[in-house]
Amino acid sequence: VQLVESGGGLVQPGGSLRLSCAASGFTFSRSAMSWYRQAPGKERELVATISSINGIRQYADSVKGRFTISRDNAKNTVYLQMNNLKPEDTAVYYCYCRGLYAWGQGTLVTVSS
Repeated sequence: VQLVESGGGLVQPGGSLRLSCAASGFTFSRSAMSWYRQAPGKERELVATISSINGIRQYADSVKGRFTISRDNAKNTVYLQMNNLKPEDTAVYYCYCRGLYAWGQGTLVTVSS
């Protein structure tokens, strides 16, 4: 099982980023996928989840209306579109396969002027 995140970086407040997580080594289309984040000095928190079959999405209250999780089963990839970014969104973002308890290595998002 391998999960490889990409797309992190430095962005100004109000800006946007799209994170990608490329999956391999398992049947991606049958797996619910999540994005978590961990800010410095804080516990890891769940950001968003998308189900396997019907694509039902759930979000943390802190990102509702700003972030969108999506998936492309043909490409074995899950995305996190992040808009109207705030400094408090600064964190390492991790991709997580819920059925296999597998984590990616993380990608750093820094929101700063």
